[in-house]
Amino acid sequence: MAKFIFVTGGVTSSLGKGIIAASLAKLLQARGLRATIQKFDPYINVDPGTLNPYEHGECFVTEDGAETDLDLGHYERFLNIYTTQANNVTTGRIYQTVINKEREGAYLGKTVQVVPHITDEIKRRMLLLGKGDKYDVVLTEIGGTVGDIESLPFIEAVRQLQWELPEEDCLVVHLTLIPYLKAAKELKTKPTQHSVKLMSENGVHPDILVCRTEEPLNNEIKRKIAQFCNVKQEAVIEAADAATIYEVPLLMMREKLDQICMKKLNLVQTQEPELTKWKAFLDKLKYPKSKVTIGLIGKYIELQDAYKSILESFIHAGAINECKVQVVNVHSEFITAENVEEKLQGLDGLLVAPGFGHRGIEGKIIAVQYARENGLPFFGICLGMQMAVIEYARNILGYTDAHSTEMDEKTQHPVINMMEEQKKIKMKGGTMRLGAYPCEIKEGSLAHRIYEATLISERHRHRYEFNNDYQEQFEQAGMLMSGLNPETGLVEIIELPNHPFFVGVQYHPELKSTVENPAPLFVHFVAAAKKYNEHRDVIKKPVLHGEMI
Repeated sequence: MAKFIFVTGGVTSSLGKGIIAASLAKLLQARGLRATIQKFDPYINVDPGTLNPYEHGECFVTEDGAETDLDLGHYERFLNIYTTQANNVTTGRIYQTVINKEREGAYLGKTVQVVPHITDEIKRRMLLLGKGDKYDVVLTEIGGTVGDIESLPFIEAVRQLQWELPEEDCLVVHLTLIPYLKAAKELKTKPTQHSVKLMSENGVHPDILVCRTEEPLNNEIKRKIAQFCNVKQEAVIEAADAATIYEVPLLMMREKLDQICMKKLNLVQTQEPELTKWKAFLDKLKYPKSKVTIGLIGKYIELQDAYKSILESFIHAGAINECKVQVVNVHSEFITAENVEEKLQGLDGLLVAPGFGHRGIEGKIIAVQYARENGLPFFGICLGMQMAVIEYARNILGYTDAHSTEMDEKTQHPVINMMEEQKKIKMKGGTMRLGAYPCEIKEGSLAHRIYEATLISERHRHRYEFNNDYQEQFEQAGMLMSGLNPETGLVEIIELPNHPFFVGVQYHPELKSTVENPAPLFVHFVAAAKKYNEHRDVIKKPVLHGEMI
């Protein structure tokens, strides 16, 4: 069985448990160990698929079609390996499993309780990835903050595992905060002491403390924390604020977090961390040779986590192009025909983001029209692609009432329609078209040049699709359907050949972008924006249907 590392958080939320867990896993992986990470979320939703992005940020989708917490995106981007349904578990899923077992009679005659039944199910899932010989180390991030009522069953499960597993097979890393009081000009350790005390009262004692701080921790502070929290001084790790999350693995390596974990887990240090590619990526990220400004047209822009994977994909693509990508958020709800030029002027590219519902839709359509007519590089993802189809239908095909049946069920020209297999579905959770599906790309198309392949696989999350009844009209009017699902004929990619860069995709390429393998569409979109920026001063003729820039 694998070794287990549990990552908990105290004092406050949003300290970055996911980044610390991913950074530690990256360092262990770089030392030649096979590592994976799982996230246990304390909310009662079965998964985050039905949550508004304002509530919990984006919903990350895995290859096998699981709707998961956005931290799984960090895990994949850092480790460059796929996660699965087993990597994200919620309280809702735990209770659902236990209640289903109770109804089946699995606990016949027993009173079903939080302890032992709920905690046993939590432990079963915590150990699941560690069975067999697939992984050497399994890291488990416990969501929420120690002291939350919702987190108590998870903390109790960790306590039991600390007792059940051999001492060298299990350790707890506790992420905490050392606030700096400017008035007193002091770092304060009391919140950390109270957090560790609270954990100890619940029977779990941390082996390592990772301390988030705005100011450096000197040896005196580390000694004080170690003394009052009953850990070794070497196990008090400074986690200073970093310019980018991708610096954190190097900061943790400097603090020897990976070495301390390996020592406590009795793991043989076979090699020094191999981070050549990671450091090369960071160099390009820190020292770009040019800059582009991309407009992100969305409806959840108040919360950056709503588009987390898209923003990270721009970082990956920017580094490859040795270019700093500055993303400007533009709320689609406030775009009109009268102010669109004012809101979008100065941009080098336009990305229309995914989303659901009718709010802000017209603004997205107006933005797409502006990009198409002015030769501005355009990239539409999922709903963004559908808006491009609607805009083209209205302004080129002349179907002025063209729409998606998601927003207008009575439209005379439903160019975007609900997928046939979705029409009978009543349950909302986990029922969209989810996970990886193949896409066949037409040779000679822009998509073919980008992917350098005729068959690809990308991840999906949608209920609506391009209405193939209109495919012939669109192609006759100049829009190329360059990517199709080989089994269903679903349109996956659209593009305009007579435009510098105009691509829409039904899938979500941002979900597979990693530091080592940036999403090809993002890489080429940033390259197109770069080219547009270089020729910005050249007077451009508006790109209308059938014309070249």
